[in-house]
Amino acid sequence: MPLPDRPRLRRAPLAPLFVTELRTLLAGWALWAVLLLLCPVVGYGFIQALALYGEASRSASSFPELARGLSPLDGVLVPTFGAFYVATTLLFPFVAIRALGAEKADGGLKLMLQLPYRSTTLIAIKLAVVLVGWLLTALPGLSALLLWALLGGHLWLPETLTLLLGHLLYGLLIACVGLFAAAVTDGPATAAIVALAFTLGAWILDFAGAGQGEWMRRLADLSPTAALRTFETGLLAAPAVLGMLIAAAGFAALATLWLRPGPPDRRRVLLSASIVTVTLAAAALGGQTSFYLDTTENRRNSFAPGDEAALRKIAGPLAITVHLSPEDPRLADFDRQVLGKLRRLLPNLDVTLAATAKTLFSQADDDRYGLVTYTYHGVQAESRSTSPREVLPLIYELTGVVADPSAATDYAGYPTVANASLVAPWFYGVLPAVVALAWWQSRRPARAFQLRATGERP
Repeated sequence: MPLPDRPRLRRAPLAPLFVTELRTLLAGWALWAVLLLLCPVVGYGFIQALALYGEASRSASSFPELARGLSPLDGVLVPTFGAFYVATTLLFPFVAIRALGAEKADGGLKLMLQLPYRSTTLIAIKLAVVLVGWLLTALPGLSALLLWALLGGHLWLPETLTLLLGHLLYGLLIACVGLFAAAVTDGPATAAIVALAFTLGAWILDFAGAGQGEWMRRLADLSPTAALRTFETGLLAAPAVLGMLIAAAGFAALATLWLRPGPPDRRRVLLSASIVTVTLAAAALGGQTSFYLDTTENRRNSFAPGDEAALRKIAGPLAITVHLSPEDPRLADFDRQVLGKLRRLLPNLDVTLAATAKTLFSQADDDRYGLVTYTYHGVQAESRSTSPREVLPLIYELTGVVADPSAATDYAGYPTVANASLVAPWFYGVLPAVVALAWWQSRRPARAFQLRATGERP
């Protein structure tokens, strides 16, 4: 009997494989256990966010100026999905590992590799199924958005979609890490350790970058948490999007390479090193992209339109030297209000954090501490201010550009005091009951099959 040719193997239908993998995922315990845990975790974060936002809104009713600082993105959405982020980091890798680790442990992977599918196809199908599982785990967070809208809260669609996109890309990256961990190890327990080592290592890198030198801060910017934080501010940044996609593709490629069982040989090691090298090079190129879109309603990530038009006229290189220690809160405020926005507008901007003997807790004398130096074509200007109201006129005078005095977009804020009496029963009772019922229903076909196989009566 002749073997089927390669083109026939490539045209093997994908739908049956996808349905089988999806049924296997839904019949397991990992996805439903994570979803059950997410209901109270996300619910608690949402309830606390509602309480704090309501208290701030009551104060804003007496002081209208305070209302401008009330943004549902910061006050409600980010804290709610912050709880979802923690659960995704610590629990979702087990869902991805379950999609591959169980088959590898019981020998089912060897049978699957005999099917007329390539390894890339198998990994792609498993990744698609795991993403379906991520959509299910996102149901508590999505229901929180719906409840916020029903309670009278305001949702600005562009910034909300940006936040959801960031969490989707983060979930995709965690799923690829889980598949790689399951492919490169012999059992689910070892795979869980490898996946958690990656996620916890990213946390350590992110924490180490706070208050450290410039090199360490740049290294910490490569962590997935730092990329997700960009989306949480309502900024759709091409470097963050490409960075997550490239990292996910790299882990998926490694999972494909190590899918077939066998000891690590020289060929696999060399190919793995090549994949890592290509991934790092692609990530470096993606980091050079300069597309940014401020999706926030209050344009927090942008200057006024007139200021942005004037700053884009600066053709020469502008050098900024900051004499502040990394742990000084003024540096974080300066970076958020001025430096970050300038980096997105000026391609020839060079920012240097000068070494200083003074720290936030030391009393050493340094006359230049707190000073910011601006250099343009050999001409210098100095200031100790970190406010854009004083920094931008100084830059205009130094570079010779003229800004249109257009006012920034007026943002009135959205104070909301929500009646959250039905929120707790939903997250602590109704939604977990629905999830438990769906879990039971998903296991009924497997149970009925077992009864028919043994001849027992239900």
